[in-house]
Order: sequence, then structure tokens, then C-alpha cells
Amino acid sequence: MSIKSILWYALRLFVVFILFTVAYVVGAGAVAGKVAAGASEPGLVSSEVGLLIICFIETAIISALVLTSRWGGWKLAVLLSLAYYGATTVLMQIETWYFLSSVSVSPDLLPALFIMRLPATFIVVPLSVWILGKGKAQIIENPNSARVMPARQWIWKTAFLALAYLTLYWSAGYFIAWQNPELRAFYGQPGAAVPFLAHTLNTLRADPGLFPFQIFRSLLWILCALPVIRGSKVNAGWTALLLGIMFSLPQNASHIIANPLMPIASVRLSHLVETASSTFVFGLLVVWLLHREHTSVRDLCGLTPSSAN
Repeated sequence: MSIKSILWYALRLFVVFILFTVAYVVGAGAVAGKVAAGASEPGLVSSEVGLLIICFIETAIISALVLTSRWGGWKLAVLLSLAYYGATTVLMQIETWYFLSSVSVSPDLLPALFIMRLPATFIVVPLSVWILGKGKAQIIENPNSARVMPARQWIWKTAFLALAYLTLYWSAGYFIAWQNPELRAFYGQPGAAVPFLAHTLNTLRADPGLFPFQIFRSLLWILCALPVIRGSKVNAGWTALLLGIMFSLPQNASHIIANPLMPIASVRLSHLVETASSTFVFGLLVVWLLHREHTSVRDLCGLTPSSAN
């Protein structure tokens, strides 16, 4: 690639970054006046620097997803917008509803949290498709894509992924986040942490809907992953890396700045490490299982040569 081509791509990426930043700030106006006034401990960086970091991260992810897709035009614009909004907003905010509606999120704020990311997703993502040169409808056929997988494999792989997500979610939640005494106090359970098994049994008794709710979220994660997997023109390893990053970074990057909804800095940091690690690993698992049909356990473990990526 020539210097001229590199500079041209850099300019287009910069335009996407500016558009995303403007849309992100405009969307944030949806929550203005709805967040309860209150002090928040400082974040890892200032709000201004954090805004630039967040927008840079999301611009890089969106651009990578666009450029590595075998699709183009409206098909890519619509499917990627829906997948990105689902992964970065719907999945995040339904958990906000579940855990924070009785702590720091008022009934009029919750809808605004869904609205605030609409411009950045449903305006900037489609524009990115055209800005980055993918505006024309295109498709590179890939006979080994997930769409040819037998129904029986879809069923057992989806069931396995649901259980894997629940295991990752609960294990990371306990062994990372729940070890923070300030986090336990924030969620109304101060004092020493009880052992893992006792904690699990206590949760099943006190909140029996939590595990089914997280299994439902796992299915939504898989649904958001499918356009990325089926549209990818790069190999499974790169696709897994991209999906893991899409699952983990956008929903957690905001933890680096002050947030009155989660005012304690250590609580934000615990959630950042917990959620970013578990969702990244889950993204890798989703691509591993769903990027193609597997003919045997040996094939699944990579012990059988395959022409598929």
C-alpha cells in the first residue's frame, strides 16, 4: 500500500472518529437532567480525556468490523448497526435495569440510557460503511460460514455457549468483582464475602431469576455475534479477536471516567476487569464454536485438518 493510500485511509478514519465523537456527545444529551446530582470519585482519567479514549476505541472497533466484512452497502450497514447496538447498549442497559434500578437509576433515566447511543450507532455506523469504501453491495462467498451448520449443531453449541457464559459471568463476578468490599456494600451486602458455594446458593434463594436472566443475555450476545461471524472475510482467529473486543471494550470503556450512577472508583474498576475479561473470553468461544461446522470432537479441538478457517 502506497503512502498516499495510507494517508487517504487515515483521513477517512479521522472523519469517522470526528463523526462518532459528535454523535456520542449529542446522544449524551438524552440523559441531561435525568442523572441524580451527586458526587462521584474521580476516574482513571479526566472526563475530557476519557471521552476521546472512548470514542477512539469505538471508532477503531467499528472501522475494523466494516473493513473485515465480506458484505457491503445497506446489508452491512443495517446488520452491523443492529449487532453493535445490541452488544454495546441493549445488553449493557438491561443489566443496568436489573441491578441498578433500585440503587441509582430512576425510571425516567433508564429509557434515556437506551436512547443516548442511537446517533452513534444508527447514524455513524452506516456512514462509516460508505466513508470506508464499503458502500457498494458486495459479497465474497464463503462455503464454510456458520449458515451451513446443521440444526443439531446449532442447538447443542448454543446450549453449551449459554452455560459457558453463565459460568464465566458468575465466576468472574465472584472471584474478581465480589472480592471488593466496597462493591459488596454498594449492592447492599456489606461485610465479609461468604464462600463461593454458599454465595451461589444464597443467590439462588434470594434472587432465583438472576441465572435465567443471564442465560437470556447469553442468547442475545450470540445473536449480536452472528452478523460479525457470518460477514467476516478474515480467518477465525482474527474474527474471534474482533468479536471479543466488540463484546468487552465498548461497554466497559466508560468505567475509566467518573460516573454518578456508580460513584465509587473501585467499584467501577472491579466491574471493568470482571466484565471485560469474561465477555472477551466469551467472544472467543462464540467464534470457535459457530464459525463453521465441526465434524467430530477432534475437529472441534483442532486435531483434524480442515480447509475451513
